[in-house]
Amino acid sequence: MKAIVNCEYGVGNLQLRDLEKPSPSDNEVLVRVRAASVNPVDGHLIRGAWPMRPMSGLRKPKNIRFGTDFSGVVEAVGKNVTNFKPGDEVFGAKNGAVADYVCVNADRAVVMKPANITFEQAGSVGIAGVTALQGLRDKGHIQAGQKVLINGASGGVGTFAVQIAKAFGAEVTSVCSTHNVDLVRSIGADHVIDYTKEDFTKGEQRYDMIYDLVGNHSFSERRHILNPNGICVLAGIGGAGIRPESWGRVAGNFKTAFLSKFTSQKFVTYIAKLTKEDLGVLRDLMQSGKVTPVIDRTYKLSETANAVRYLEEGHARGKVVITIE
Repeated sequence: MKAIVNCEYGVGNLQLRDLEKPSPSDNEVLVRVRAASVNPVDGHLIRGAWPMRPMSGLRKPKNIRFGTDFSGVVEAVGKNVTNFKPGDEVFGAKNGAVADYVCVNADRAVVMKPANITFEQAGSVGIAGVTALQGLRDKGHIQAGQKVLINGASGGVGTFAVQIAKAFGAEVTSVCSTHNVDLVRSIGADHVIDYTKEDFTKGEQRYDMIYDLVGNHSFSERRHILNPNGICVLAGIGGAGIRPESWGRVAGNFKTAFLSKFTSQKFVTYIAKLTKEDLGVLRDLMQSGKVTPVIDRTYKLSETANAVRYLEEGHARGKVVITIE
């Protein structure tokens, strides 16, 4: 089978290689991948960002396979698998997803794909969708009727966050550039702030929650627009972008979370954990039409390095997807 690997750090070292087709173990399903997507965390791993090297390998990558999100068709199942059968259309997350085939534990991060969602859309959900869901629901404790501001609303996590927040009944204000105003409105934002024309921290509106995927404002600036008992949720690696300077923002998030221990307003940071249960929640939201993944560009398997470079530019509208024929 064809697969993308990186035996050395650096985007330029991504290679398309022939690997042995995997066989599912007793508890696994073998999925013929139809689409996968690129995430900021993938870029950090490819680059060998130093904060991640204790886990990923000090000199060379420990795991040479690339990608996490996938969608596709079940081709075979292990003898203990009863919840999937050959021919099922599925999506989920598994290391090494940018390849012709991937084996996934049937009881972990894989669920049935809704019929109203394309393979490209389903293949974009994993990390970004779960990051948005867990940030808003688990860390922000979002409630119907709350006023929620999403900073970075047009990116991969942001486009999921806008729709998920609306699905929970919030009044959503989204922050993005002029180029993305219409997109963000089209996915449900009640109000849109164009950051090239207006600084959202200077306005008079107060919010119950800020979901901050950018981290480009100070602790005091964000406190200024939070209600007295409001909360600011700061996305970790998944929402920080691929560019090297994003690590400074991740570090700043943890500092800000510490400072908020001394205020009534809370700032929390987190890194999402992929679970079958939350993929199931996202499946149901897509099936009901409340969430529709936004795809910016698609690339062929052989163009994976170009997909990563495009995401690095920081202007992607929604997700960047790899299609696998």
